[in-house]
Amino acid sequence: MTVISEQLTPILQFLQNRGFPSEPEAVVILGSGLGGFAESIHEPVSVPYSEIPGFPQTTVQGHSGKLVAGTVAGRQIITFSGRFHHYEGHSFSRTVLPVRLAHQLKAKKLILSNAAGAINTGFNVGDLMVIDDLVRPFHSLAAEPDQPYRYNLYPIADRVRSIAAGIGLEIQRGSYVYVKGPNYESKAEIRAFRVLGADVVGMSTAPELMEAARLNLPAAAISLVTNMAAGVQKGKLDHSEVEEAAESRKVDFTRLVTELIIKL
Repeated sequence: MTVISEQLTPILQFLQNRGFPSEPEAVVILGSGLGGFAESIHEPVSVPYSEIPGFPQTTVQGHSGKLVAGTVAGRQIITFSGRFHHYEGHSFSRTVLPVRLAHQLKAKKLILSNAAGAINTGFNVGDLMVIDDLVRPFHSLAAEPDQPYRYNLYPIADRVRSIAAGIGLEIQRGSYVYVKGPNYESKAEIRAFRVLGADVVGMSTAPELMEAARLNLPAAAISLVTNMAAGVQKGKLDHSEVEEAAESRKVDFTRLVTELIIKL
């Protein structure tokens, strides 16, 4: 038994005993302020992370820290309402635990979301963006660093945009630059990231996408632009912006994720 299997086995056994499905249609990971999607789940079964054996805890504002199973549009799903960040003290192998669980459960797809700051001056607060590439300046994010592999997000990003257009929802697409946090970026860093081709910046998601690619698990990631990054516009960055932006796009975000569960 591998170390990973030893970590996952008691978690899987616990979830099975609590009635969580195996082979769900999708596993959804909700980012900061986006936990409202869980309200759309029918016949929910909810378990706090604190009750799951060996499970990390989340300490970030806007992450409720619970696992919710149920159905959306008649499909069985499992939703992580809150994620684990590297800056909270978790290793990268711990931050990708939900991805490994999704793989072990034989989920058909993984849908990730996050709150992000806009670097692209053509974006606006409240925009939804599908990630089509990653920028990882000076970071090694792989949970299994001795296993080289490639990822290609462009085909699934094309599919996400097509699905969104089918429900009359216009979304952006672009590159996500990962930073370790927890501090916001400086103006100089944002200027550098723009030169590198980044459209938004955030402190999560990239390790999860890379682990999904390593495991050959189809994964799509949606960023909600909750603020303009440092130097893009005047004003101090504040976490309250996350909740305000998330509330403004709550209905559209739920519509999009629902369609992705059905059609992706």
